[in-house]
This record gives sequence, C-alpha cells and structure tokens, in this order.
Amino acid sequence: MAARRTLTALLVALAALAAAAPAAARAPQGTTIRIIDHARFGPILFDGRGQAIYAFTYDRRNLSRCYGACARAWPPVYTRARPVAGRGVRSRLLGTTRRRDGRRQVTYAGRPLYFYVNEGRRQVFCHRVNSYGGLWLVVRPSGRVVP
Repeated sequence: MAARRTLTALLVALAALAAAAPAAARAPQGTTIRIIDHARFGPILFDGRGQAIYAFTYDRRNLSRCYGACARAWPPVYTRARPVAGRGVRSRLLGTTRRRDGRRQVTYAGRPLYFYVNEGRRQVFCHRVNSYGGLWLVVRPSGRVVP
C-alpha cells in the first residue's frame, strides 16, 4: 500500500513538473533552411528534409503573390516559429511574412520561399519555369537567385 502511494505521489509530481515547464521548451520549432551542394546548380537552399526551395519573380519583397492554384502547385514554405538557419545559411537573411490566412511563410533576403509540389528529396525539376506570372528560381546562400 505504501508503494502504491509513493508511486501515485511520484506521478502527480511529474505531471506538475511537465505542466510547469517553460513555454519555450514547448514552443514549436521553426522550419530549418539549409544548404545542399546540388550537382547542377551548386550550393542552393533546401529545407531540413532535403526539399528544394524556390523564389518567385512575381513576388514583391516580403509579399507573396502566389495564392489559389499557384499555391497548390508551389506550396509556400511555412513555419510556426522563427526559421532555423542550418549550416551555411545566413541567419540574418531568414525571416517571415504573413500570408492572407495568417500563416507565416519563410523568407530569405526578403524573398518568400516555396517548394514545387511534384519534386522529391534533393530534386530540382522546375528551375527557370515560367508560370503564374513569373519565373521560379532556386536560391543561393547569398540570397540571390540562380539565373
């Protein structure tokens, strides 16, 4: 019986500790942006899972113009917290912009970032594709797009 009370007290104490944990420990992690040296384009931006990242020339600085069918084909790179700079990424160039629905989209050097829906890990099929009013270009660590 004493062992059962001790176990119950221990469980109650652990639950209290978990509830009192700092909010930062439970805060969502930001999307990781990293550099991968691609065979064709050299060092370019990818997300933490290895998905290539694009900029859209029709966008304005810190303002996405890709919605509806455009955003279904070119999903925005979303984040729940401040984006995380992987090795080789300039953290001062990372930022976010609010989309119409309130979600935060990752930016790099002020450029809203996107994926292409039909690409897999480390694939780059749609560089220099002209659709939805602009070109889709992969991004260098400097923040410049690959021409």
